Amino acid sequence: MPAGRFKHVRKRAASLAAFISPAVWGRSLAASAVAGGLLLAGVAVPAEAASYYSAPLRTAARSLAVAAENNAGYDRNRYFGYWNDTNRDCQNTRAEVLLQETKSAVTYTTARRCTLRTGRWVSIWDNRVHSSASAVEIDHTVPVHEAWGSGARYWSQARRVAFYNDLGDSRSLNALTAALNSAKQARGPESWMPPANRCAYIGQWIAVKIRWGLRVDSVEKAALVRYADSCPNVRVSVTRV
Repeated sequence: MPAGRFKHVRKRAASLAAFISPAVWGRSLAASAVAGGLLLAGVAVPAEAASYYSAPLRTAARSLAVAAENNAGYDRNRYFGYWNDTNRDCQNTRAEVLLQETKSAVTYTTARRCTLRTGRWVSIWDNRVHSSASAVEIDHTVPVHEAWGSGARYWSQARRVAFYNDLGDSRSLNALTAALNSAKQARGPESWMPPANRCAYIGQWIAVKIRWGLRVDSVEKAALVRYADSCPNVRVSVTRV
């Protein structure tokens, strides 16, 4: 596939000092993104519902609202659904993220180009390089189970589906080594941290929590504050939805 075919090639930051800014990640998150509404995975969110947040990492960590986590009634498929194909080009959210993150031309499994076979993906949390699409999984930075217990259980179904398929902020979804994704499961930074780029991980976790208005429990917040205090105090900039 020629380089011009890449639809939203995502540029990873060259240094941890720049990892938080949405502009660095290659997607615009301006609060005025769309007049009259911000489109998230096919769900129109009123523009007035969106607001822009920007603060130093340590301030952002301390600003997170604390509440006990409540995971009662969690059902991933029932309440969050599956990968969507929002623009109906036959490529679902998984395929879109793979296209955004590939560092080389890709091949497809069929002539219709719906699913990817090969490319070049660098799993950000362990720096492993993969050429087979089947070797990587799409990880929710804030796991769906964690989101449910942190406030998503009270959302509308449309908002939960939008969270599951969030292509509006590159920090929400990442192509990750399958084994690493399995090791992470639904755990937060208080009980699991990646082997590489930990400050970037903390920044992404905080950004997603702020973006979606998700709360943190007291143990989680203590861990986030502790890690943030040991990281470069870069800015967290994110559009709330």
